[in-house]
Formats: sequence, structure tokens, C-alpha cells
Amino acid sequence: MGVKDLPAMQSDPKFIFFTDFDGTITLADSNDYLTDNIGYGQPLRKQGNKDTLEGKITFRESFKGMMESVTAPYNECIDLLVRNIKLDPYFKNFFDYSVRTNIPIVVLSSGMVPVIRALLDHLVGPESSKIQIVSNDVKPKPGKSINEPDGWDLVFHDDSDFGHDKSLTIRPYAQLPPEQRPTMFYAGDGVSDLSAAKETDLLFAKKGNDLVTYCARLDIPFTTFVDWKSITETVKDIVDGKQTVQNAAREGYEIYKKELAK
Repeated sequence: MGVKDLPAMQSDPKFIFFTDFDGTITLADSNDYLTDNIGYGQPLRKQGNKDTLEGKITFRESFKGMMESVTAPYNECIDLLVRNIKLDPYFKNFFDYSVRTNIPIVVLSSGMVPVIRALLDHLVGPESSKIQIVSNDVKPKPGKSINEPDGWDLVFHDDSDFGHDKSLTIRPYAQLPPEQRPTMFYAGDGVSDLSAAKETDLLFAKKGNDLVTYCARLDIPFTTFVDWKSITETVKDIVDGKQTVQNAAREGYEIYKKELAK
């Protein structure tokens, strides 16, 4: 796969920012919100996350169960989320910075395209159309409309155990010749980000979430973040040549280990 085949390379960027959506760009996970409030509830969802981290079930199986438990019409699901899901207060600043500096943002999500696009349009505005979305999707059940009760099904992006193996999108960029390959960032928070954790040059893992636990267990370098303010500051330092991705990852990981030892 060449440069011309990769959507995020069309502007010849030196940097690309890949990111999870739910709980990373947003303050809460939209899929968790649906499951907890109009699906089978938080206890079963949390058990599914635990079983996935422990290797008892796949993320695909866990997420499929979550979405099958939500039977409200799809338009009602979107309306509920638009009313209740909030944006990280610093993401819009990062988005504006990325547009000015030619850093494409690519959302890699285990959520569903219509939900993500609706939330981005609502929370970021019309310019959010510049953000590429690679995600799962939704389809009507046979003989039904997605906007009627129990009328929709989740459509997984691929056949992997993740349902959407985010590493498959990142890898063609990583395999570009050195003179063409951009520096790549990734931000995430949870189980759905496990496949992407090793793929980019600098991983931002949200403090206190499952991705940190996974990376620490496998000794994968990362730096933690609480919100997009610190991400923006780190990316600016790297773009301006004040910091390297290697040092940022090493320093961030060392800080995390020291905090853990306290």
C-alpha cells in the first residue's frame, strides 16, 4: 500500500494523530452509557471488561453482548447520547491546532460511525468533517428499520477478536519508507485500544483506565494523560523540536512507575 492509498497522507503530513473516541475524546464512553442506562447494566458490562482483560472472552464477544442488550430505536440512542455525552474540554483546542499545523486526526473506534459522527458534529462543529473515522457500523435487522425498537444490529469492522483491530489501520502508515513515514501518536483509554498500543511512536494512555494496566503489565512504554491539555502540550513540544517521542514515552513511563511505587 502506497502513500496515495492512505487517506491521512493526502496532505503530506509529518505527524498523524490516531485516537480512540469514547472516553478519550469524550468524557464518558457512549457505548458504556447506552449499556448502563438502557441495556443490561453496569455490573454485567464491567464483568465483561474484566473477563476480556483476563483473556476469558474476546473484546468482540463482550462488545457484541453490550450492544445486543440495547434495543431502543437507533435515532433515540443518538438523541440520548447527544444530550448526555460531553467533550473533553481541551479537545477542541487540539483540533484547531491540528488543522493549523497539518496534523490529521484519525478516529479509530470500536463504536459505531453514525454515533461518532453525530457527536463530533454536535460537540466540535461542522469542521469535524475533517476528522477521518474508522469504526464499526450499524445495519437494520431483516425487515426492519434501525429507527424502530430492536431494529438494528452492530456491524463489526473486521473479523478479528477485537471486532475492529485498530492496528490494521495504523500498520500501513508504520510500514512506509523512512523518508515518507510520519511520526505517529495514539491516545486511548481502554480494552478496545489493546491492539493499537504497540503500533505508534508515542502512546498516550488515559490515567486510571484499563489501557494503563495492560501496557504496564506488558512493559509497553506510554505516557499517561488526564485530558487533552497535556496531550496538546506534549505534541507541541515534539512538533517544535523541544522534545522527542522516545524521551516523552520514557519519561512518562518512569513517572507512572514512580507513582505506582508510592
